[in-house]
Amino acid sequence: METESLYPIATKELADKKNSLAPKNVEAWRNFSKTVFEAGALPEKTKQLIAVAVAHVTQCPYCIRSHTKSAMRKGASKEEIMEAIWVASEMRAGAAYAHASIALDEMEKH
Repeated sequence: METESLYPIATKELADKKNSLAPKNVEAWRNFSKTVFEAGALPEKTKQLIAVAVAHVTQCPYCIRSHTKSAMRKGASKEEIMEAIWVASEMRAGAAYAHASIALDEMEKH
């Protein structure tokens, strides 16, 4: 039985097609991304761990795969990656709970 994925498989052909539709934007984004992930005040491994956490909050499956691989290439252990994911989970849950104040405020108006 064949199952269809919710997300298309990232292929070179798909990337080339996207790139051809906005080449200047892609070039600018790639330069920005390269600069952001270079070692600076934070080492590259730490930046990749942050990216793994953020990818889980934004729920981007492509980013999760890409930055998990990059984090491991930069020396992150499986345990460090999982801890980063747990930090992201806590922050997302905490934000949902904190935003309950908005709902309470609205309920008080009615």
